Amino acid sequence: MQLILPVAAEGMMMTVWRNSILLALAVCGLMASSTAATSVTLHEATVSQLQQAMVERRLSAVQLLDYYLAQIGAHDQNGAELKALISVQDPDVLRQLAQQLDDERTAGKVRGPLHGIPVVLKDNIDTADGLATTAGSWLLRDHHAADDAFIVSRLRDAGAIILGKANLSEWANFRSSYSSSGWSSLGGQTKNPYDTSRSPCGSSSGSAVAVSANFTALAVGTETDGSLVCPASINGIVSIKPTLGLISRDGIIPIAHSQDTAGPMARTVTDAVILLQAMSHYDERDGASYANAVEFTHHLRLDGLKGKRIGVMRDLTGYHPDVDRVFNQQLELLRQAGAEIVDELSFPNGRNWNQAEFTVLLHEFKSDIASYLQNSAVADFRSLADLIAANRAYASQTMPWFGQDLFELAEARQADQQDAYEQALNQAKQAAGQDGIDAVLTQHKLDVLIAPTGGPAWKIDLITGDHFLGSASGAAAVAGYPHITVPMGQVGHLPVGISFFASAHDEPILIEAAYAFEQLANARFAPVLLPSSN
Repeated sequence: MQLILPVAAEGMMMTVWRNSILLALAVCGLMASSTAATSVTLHEATVSQLQQAMVERRLSAVQLLDYYLAQIGAHDQNGAELKALISVQDPDVLRQLAQQLDDERTAGKVRGPLHGIPVVLKDNIDTADGLATTAGSWLLRDHHAADDAFIVSRLRDAGAIILGKANLSEWANFRSSYSSSGWSSLGGQTKNPYDTSRSPCGSSSGSAVAVSANFTALAVGTETDGSLVCPASINGIVSIKPTLGLISRDGIIPIAHSQDTAGPMARTVTDAVILLQAMSHYDERDGASYANAVEFTHHLRLDGLKGKRIGVMRDLTGYHPDVDRVFNQQLELLRQAGAEIVDELSFPNGRNWNQAEFTVLLHEFKSDIASYLQNSAVADFRSLADLIAANRAYASQTMPWFGQDLFELAEARQADQQDAYEQALNQAKQAAGQDGIDAVLTQHKLDVLIAPTGGPAWKIDLITGDHFLGSASGAAAVAGYPHITVPMGQVGHLPVGISFFASAHDEPILIEAAYAFEQLANARFAPVLLPSSN
């Protein structure tokens, strides 16, 4: 059984479910702070803190699960809802899983740092547990995958509890040029927890909001270009976009295989690294996959900035004066931590990969989505053309605010354009990679490049779409290189992030720098959530 929150579960059923959980938690004392000897403060708790509490028998996986379910019930439906989640697994099923993990712990078996920890998945990641995989589209509301995505199997084996599926920009924001980030025809409009009139960015909108709002300890998102780091920055959390191939794409609804990757979303660098480690494994079903022998948690070093040469990418600034002000303040912090700052840098040839990237995404989407659909359980849809026709037939349901021009442009790609596609792919990869990030790193003998991740959250606008100011995501996304965003401060009441990026397989260097910065800046601040109107 699944509860489709924005559609089937509103009203009396959700109210009763939410209130029953709140009552149960009040009885067991988990809604209060640590005033009693056995109670635990779960708000903003890290994975390490949760594990320590479970080791000391002050917390069980069942109690932790019920806390997050209560948070979801209180703040994600009815009135002032954030609409971060599309579906939540049946609470009884979840409690059985949590109890099994508690029993294993009692018996002396602990699978690792994710044992008993709830995780939310972006709703373009397959699970074979009764939850649909929808990409946020009403058309796929009954699409149930035959098996778990590779990374989901990894997480279950590690002891994680799959709590539910997060809302997203429909089709990972590759349906329309005029879309509103975080809106989907199945899940509605996800809202920023710091200001519900503002955008959560996307496309991993619900994953970021769920983590920031303390609906879960961890979430998994996906990125083609900016879909992890932008919502992480705007919602005041950490995300790691890994090197292409570090995390398997098996069982994930695609945009483009040359850039797509899943990645962790968390409130701290440490938690993001723990989740990254659990998902990183060779998968023969993914042609880009490679074996990882690095223990990323060994690179969580307080002195991780000492001696590093860090390049400041000034052509990735200027989106907003207050963001630049906050960013510039961090440079002195980096220097104090022992980093050598090399300022006033830019890409040698500018950001000249954009048109080639767009050609690549259109061409790959047509074939990649068809491949996914042909191997799925959705008999009505086997191609992009089928989706376009269905959107037209059900336009009032699927396209009330914006259309499907990106779908149509992708569908127009033809087999005789293969040579042009391959040329665009090579051009984009070289421009962003060898002639972009690598050239700057090599020329200035740098370890890491930094920039503001993007601007502050803009007002939600379903009529004209996103009012996007800019982003640091493009080069790393196109090149397939790693990129970490960490909270660096706030503009008004809104969080903003700083980006650390470098060359392929440089996750260890980036983790060292990002972790050391996070420990010094301590810039994460939790949103104050509005209560439900009911």
